Amino acid sequence: MAEFICRLGTPAGEVITRTVEALGVHEARARLEREGFRVFAVTPPKTSGVTALTRRGGKGAQPRVKPGDFLLFNQQLAALVRAGIPILQSVAMLRKRAASTRLRAVLGDVEDKIRGGLALSAAFAAQGAIFPRIYTASILAGERSGALDEVLNRYVSYMRRNVELRRKIRGALAYPLLLLTASFVMVAFLTVYVVPRMAQLFSGAIFNTELPLVTQVVVGISETIASNIFWLAPLIIISAVAFSIWGRTPQGRLTVDATLLKVPVVGKLLRQLSIAQATRSLATLLAGGITLVESWEIAAESITNRELRRKSSDILPMIREGRTFTESLEEAHWVPPLALDMIGVGERSGSLREMLDEVSVFYDAEAEVRLEQLTTTLEPAILIVMGGVVITILLAIYLPIIQSISNAASR
Repeated sequence: MAEFICRLGTPAGEVITRTVEALGVHEARARLEREGFRVFAVTPPKTSGVTALTRRGGKGAQPRVKPGDFLLFNQQLAALVRAGIPILQSVAMLRKRAASTRLRAVLGDVEDKIRGGLALSAAFAAQGAIFPRIYTASILAGERSGALDEVLNRYVSYMRRNVELRRKIRGALAYPLLLLTASFVMVAFLTVYVVPRMAQLFSGAIFNTELPLVTQVVVGISETIASNIFWLAPLIIISAVAFSIWGRTPQGRLTVDATLLKVPVVGKLLRQLSIAQATRSLATLLAGGITLVESWEIAAESITNRELRRKSSDILPMIREGRTFTESLEEAHWVPPLALDMIGVGERSGSLREMLDEVSVFYDAEAEVRLEQLTTTLEPAILIVMGGVVITILLAIYLPIIQSISNAASR
């Protein structure tokens, strides 16, 4: 569906501008009239410009190039362009030296399109979703301004920061996940294998007294799981697969993302990461000379949390209506007050891009602190919970033995 900019009259007599997604002009007009608006004008989507160019590409949803390979390519491309080597020759050189087979194939297609007369930005945009829109938009801005090397350097800095942040997140969560997996395997082994065999021993003549309550509970749970393992295991696997498939649907992603925002510590971390990513993307695009409207339309796609992106969907129409960027952000009801104050100061002073850079740096640092707090909380919590489970199982095993030894000694 395409976006149409509509000038409307409300039942209250106000004249407003609204963006509507529809298959055509007639559908957009009919839908708005059914909603009670008086339609003055419906403007078709742009067929040129930054946002139009970055939407092109008919290759469908193809996997993107790995961030590390893409970062290395852009670092080398920026160096070659800065050295004065022609674009076509630079792309050809980097294609031959690319370590990634995927990137090499894509660059081959880009090279063919440049030979056919397309600009570098159009050649990348023709690859569809393989390259992010912010990248093709930045290259187009660099081609227009004649400062492609500077734009590439800014994008390299932007991407390097993103790659570093991903590595920090993966590194911070690796140990808690490993700890959780190891604990789960240990508990499963004790419950399914060890406890049922000990239960057979407890039922023998040597244990002629009543078993402790904790042993009865653990043995009962263990025997239930062990006797039903052949249908419990497939049920768990099928449920996990079904949840994974549902989580990839639009509604599933929205529900999962909305739930994550309500989790203590995690929700605040996601908001900080989102505002840092959005402001960094916006600053990168504005630095290339792209208008605020087009920049925000592209930068909003960097908000990975679907719920926050949904809340941000009304920002673009409000900017188009002439409201300030700060007021539009405030209506989203998720941007931190400090970020709003900083962006407002930058917008009023004419230094919005510089202030957006400051906001992204500040919230990057805040997110790192919050991430450290999250891992610091997770590790002892996992140890305490799983340790408590293991100790309970071990007590259930050893208490009857100790009780039996005590009874034998007292005789």
